[in-house]
Order: sequence, then C-alpha cells, then structure tokens
Amino acid sequence: MKILTINPGSTSTKIAVFEDEKNVFQKNLQHDADDLKDYKIVTEQLGFRKKAILNVLQEAGYEIKAFNAVVGRGGLMHPVPSGVFEVNDKMKADLLTCKYGEHASNLGALIADDIAKLIPGAHAFIADPVVVDEMQEVARVAGHPLFRRTAAFHALNQKAIAKAHAGSIRKKYEEMNLIVAHLGGGISVGAHKQGKIIDVTNAVDGEGPFSPERSGALPALQVIKLCFSGKYSFFDIKKMLTGKGGMVAHLGVNQFQKIEQELLPSGDKHAALIHEAMAYNIAKFIGEMATVLEGHVDGILITGGIAWNPLMVEAITKKVKFLAPVSVYPGEDEMAALAGNGLAALRGHAEILKYE
Repeated sequence: MKILTINPGSTSTKIAVFEDEKNVFQKNLQHDADDLKDYKIVTEQLGFRKKAILNVLQEAGYEIKAFNAVVGRGGLMHPVPSGVFEVNDKMKADLLTCKYGEHASNLGALIADDIAKLIPGAHAFIADPVVVDEMQEVARVAGHPLFRRTAAFHALNQKAIAKAHAGSIRKKYEEMNLIVAHLGGGISVGAHKQGKIIDVTNAVDGEGPFSPERSGALPALQVIKLCFSGKYSFFDIKKMLTGKGGMVAHLGVNQFQKIEQELLPSGDKHAALIHEAMAYNIAKFIGEMATVLEGHVDGILITGGIAWNPLMVEAITKKVKFLAPVSVYPGEDEMAALAGNGLAALRGHAEILKYE
C-alpha cells in the first residue's frame, strides 16, 4: 500500500510517502509569507498548497496515480470520536467555511480529497483530528450553565504515543490508565482511561499550563478587566492567549532550545523563574489528571517537541514521579500516525467512520 500524508502548518506543509509502514520520502514545504498574505482565510490557500505538493511529488519521481490513499491532518470540526474518517461533503463544507474555527489543519482534509480525486479508487482520510472528544459527561460541566468544557488538543499524537507505549511494554492500550502531556507550541494534558481520553485540557481555548506561545489558564477577572479597559481589541486579546502568550510574552523567545541552551546558562534569573513556572504548571495539571483517574495511573508519558529539552523534562519528572513511572517520547511523529491509521483502514483493521 502506498500512502501520502499531509500535515499543513501556518507557514509550511509537511508531506510524507509511506509504503506500508515504511516512510520512504518526507519533505517540509516552507511557504513564503508574501505568497500567503493575500488569502483572507486559510482555506483559500487550498489550490496554492495542493499545487506545491504535486510539484514536489513530481520532482521526486512519484506517479500520483500510484497512491492508494491520501491522509490529511484533521482540522476544527464538531466533536468526533477517535478513529479514521473518510472525507465527505459535510466535512469539507464545515472546514471550507471555518464553521468551527480557523486553523491551518483545516486544509488537511481538503487537500487530501482534492488529490485523491485525481486517483481512480483512492481514498481520502483524516485520523484523530484535534476535536476528538471522549470526555466523560462530568468533565464537560463548567461553573456556569452558559459555559461548557470541550476537547481541542493534540489527539493524533496523544493517541499514537499512548498506544505505542502500551505496545512497548506488551500491554493493550485499552487496559491501561495513562496521563499524556504533549509539550509543543501548545500544551495539552490528557487522562487516558482504558482506551478513552476521559478528560483533557483544551489547548486551543486557553486551558491548561502556559506554553511557548500560549497563555494557558489565566485569572478570569483580570482577563475581564483587560477586555473592558478600552486598550485592546478582541483580536489583541486573542493573540495574547494564543500566538503571543506564554514564554514569548515573558521572555520574547518561543524557541525553547534557546532558553535552555542560552538564557539559563547565562544566569538569566527571570528566564530561570519562567522556566520553573512552566514546569510547575505542567506538573500541576498532570496531578489534576491523576485525580480524574482516582490515583490509578499506570504511567505518565511526556511527548512533543519540548520533550527534547532535558532540564524541562527533569523538572516535571521531579514533581510527578511519585504518581507513576514517567516515560519520555520526544517529538511527534504525526506523519507515521496518519499513515498508520490510513493503512489500518485500507486493510480493514480499523472502521472507517462517517462525519455527520
């Protein structure tokens, strides 16, 4: 089976070619800001990005009609269960109009479908999009009836890492209780109970610990006062929460390696405090998820790009290791996760779900 995977970011598009489970080609297409500036919403970039992908595949010598499936990263849609979804008209309509929010990942399904249409008999899939929602009902209840907690997080990587960890110790994911902390540009912490993520911090809406670019949970009354101060627009506040919050707001840096390799060794006391505070917050939310699992935790998994940074991992581990053994899986192989889900669907090992 030959599978093309597509993972769109704000200024890049990652693609990979898999032959069964083997990654045989991978490329990160960088898009110049000038090429994107005239598109009013991200989904208007569909034709531009599709063309760039097809050109790269042609240059690499790949015959487009040889692919059995194209698997894109899932975007912002209404809540769905975990699994593999075939792209359909309802999904495309919701993503094209950014009905549930605008994000580069909305392009994943759209590009996958456009390319699959060029291939007789090929399928267009998405797998474990950011809106996977398996939360227990009690976790949805907020402190006022006008508000309701929802799930929006790194579902694809959280699921893939949890399943891989279970397999590595010869256990079934469906038999384990795990806490997974994905540490990237955004941070999400999830409680996995016997194959379901029953509670998770919403990394899109501003829950959880702060991250390199997101503010995470903030004192609500202070936020309200800021909103009505007359100094900031809606978009200014939104940018404070996601994009210009967290580490970049405190230190002017969103590259985590620079903090651990330059600022901390230089004796920067403020950087040291913010670094400690971030680890403190991540550990606190891991502890929160331990209560969700009633203390029955088989393992704590730390993953994502920040997991490559030993000082942060060490600081978190120090605070949470009393709860359960800590395992570290640096990075996020989303391309392999997308391909693995697509392959399972093609082989009949995974049910193909319908977006309705």
